[in-house]
Amino acid sequence: MKPCIFLLSAALLASGCSVGPNYKRPTAAVPGLYRGTNSDEAAQTQLAALGDQKWWDIFQDEQLRTLIRTALTQNYDSRIAASRVLEAQAQLGITRADQFPSLSAGAGISDTRTAQSKFLPAFETSTGQLNLSAAWELDFWGKYRRATEAARANLVASEWARREVLSTLVANVASAYLQLRAIDLELEISRRTLNSRQESLRLTRILADGGSTSLLDVRQAEQLVFTASAEIPILEQQIEQQEDFLSILLGQNPGDIPRGQALTEQPQPPEVPPGLPSSLLERRPDIQQAEAQLVAANAEIGVARAAYFPQISLSGAGGFQSSALSSLFSGPAGAWSFGASLTQPIFTGGRLRSQVRLAEAREQTAVLSYQQSIQGAFRSVSDALVAYHKTREFRAQQELLFRSAEDAARLSHMRYNGGVTGYLEVLTNETNAFSAELGLAQARLNELLALVQLYQALGGGWQQ
Repeated sequence: MKPCIFLLSAALLASGCSVGPNYKRPTAAVPGLYRGTNSDEAAQTQLAALGDQKWWDIFQDEQLRTLIRTALTQNYDSRIAASRVLEAQAQLGITRADQFPSLSAGAGISDTRTAQSKFLPAFETSTGQLNLSAAWELDFWGKYRRATEAARANLVASEWARREVLSTLVANVASAYLQLRAIDLELEISRRTLNSRQESLRLTRILADGGSTSLLDVRQAEQLVFTASAEIPILEQQIEQQEDFLSILLGQNPGDIPRGQALTEQPQPPEVPPGLPSSLLERRPDIQQAEAQLVAANAEIGVARAAYFPQISLSGAGGFQSSALSSLFSGPAGAWSFGASLTQPIFTGGRLRSQVRLAEAREQTAVLSYQQSIQGAFRSVSDALVAYHKTREFRAQQELLFRSAEDAARLSHMRYNGGVTGYLEVLTNETNAFSAELGLAQARLNELLALVQLYQALGGGWQQ
């Protein structure tokens, strides 16, 4: 009967309350539209946001897709983030185990021989025992349930942190690959320009040998050749260094990087709808991570407050003990004991009060960090939208500049060949055209990089 009463009272005590505040999401000022959204994008709120799309739908270069897949598998940052999720899972299991009783079993046998003394003869005894014991600290005030709630929130936070690493990794690989293709394009432009200028220099030397032009024209033609040739080793250096950087992102030793589509062939989505700002809170990994950390900090307040209340522990043991194995399981050899204890803190020198204040301060810090991460997210989206719009405008103007400079260089060659002008005009216009074409390559790169940054700012890239 006593064990039944004991278990019944334990069940009643286990159904206690959980002290501490329940989590409630803090209010956050969410704008109706992103700053930097134009009228066309504002009308596209019914379309799926750019951040909701899978990364393989955004990046159409098949070689870039292969590089991203390799990085997601082999990159050390992504692997470290995955191992931290496993750590959080194990920590949750450890914390949750405190809610349950602990059981242990033991068995032993011993032989003892006492030497003969003046008053007692020598004798030998043999004892065998088998026992089962249990201990349980009742979670009447919810201390362990709150601790489990905090551990579970930390697990969620580590998972969102892993997704943030994936999102950043996708953006970094895409940006590094596009920068590599931009340097490839600049190298192609420099080599093509060098070949054209070397041919022009050859013709100028022929004219100078025939007395049709001066040595000054030859020197000016040489300047064009040397300007183009000086760019080539610098660009070749940048290519190898960029390949090394991209290799590290892939989790590989430095080496060659296979190429796919050229920079000028990289497709872009026809529409870039940013979506509603309210959906950003659910999509951005850093915001979700900050909220999960806030949930954990809120639960820790309950853990700290529960220390004010009594700790109720139950213990029990049962088993058999006998001097002969043949009678180990007989009735007289059986033994059991049950007990309960209650411990109430009386004086701790302010430790418990300070622990509660510490937990509350950490929770307030987490609230502010959560709200700060939301503001930072809105700013990053706004900056990315502005950058995307303005880089597109700049690229369009750079194309016009290059076409004009290219035509001016063509006309100056015609004027020089017709004897209307000197080679200085050719030198000036050739230099302008070369710089304009390199500037156009950089403008195309900046436009693509702005798209990558916008995609990341909208919370895209972690979806698998």
